[in-house]
Amino acid sequence: MASLPREVRLIGGRFKRSKLPVLDHPGLRPTPDRVRETLFNWLGQDLAGWQVLDLFAGSGALGFEAASRGAAQVTLVEKDSLLANSLRSSAARLGAQAVNVVCQDAFAWSARAVDAAQRFDLILLDPPFADDVSDKALQAARPLLSAAGSAYLECNRACDAELLASWGWRLLRQGRAGAVHFHWLEPSVVGHGTTLSRPL
Repeated sequence: MASLPREVRLIGGRFKRSKLPVLDHPGLRPTPDRVRETLFNWLGQDLAGWQVLDLFAGSGALGFEAASRGAAQVTLVEKDSLLANSLRSSAARLGAQAVNVVCQDAFAWSARAVDAAQRFDLILLDPPFADDVSDKALQAARPLLSAAGSAYLECNRACDAELLASWGWRLLRQGRAGAVHFHWLEPSVVGHGTTLSRPL
């Protein structure tokens, strides 16, 4: 297995070319540059006003890319205190005032956020591959989306449209980079049987 990089470089927006440290930590696997580039080509480069949640923040590469592109608020949830402190240090160093780091378990935090009626325009999901919690992560994310929100899921296998539909999601786009499979999703049904539509 290839060794992890010691840092990742942000690829777009205000913080383009800024570096984030990658700590030597079990399960930490920063999203590759090519995948981040593809994702933000799908989403668009201007996220001004967006509320973004990075639920398994890790190195913070996804969340900081969103902040770099103008998101109004980016919440990074990371349960490991060493990683969370590293994220806070990166936010302070970059002057990323939109970034808020929360050191909590992703699922426990999500349940409280639902109770508090928090909503997000984009939810980024990149849980540790070894945990195999893709379905649980999507279930936790769904009630946290705003009316026209979407989610990004990264995992170690492709999720076909039928499987995603059984979890209540519609597949918008998907791709692969080596062992990384990534998916852009929206809820298949919102409210009383209203299907969302988004141009592909």
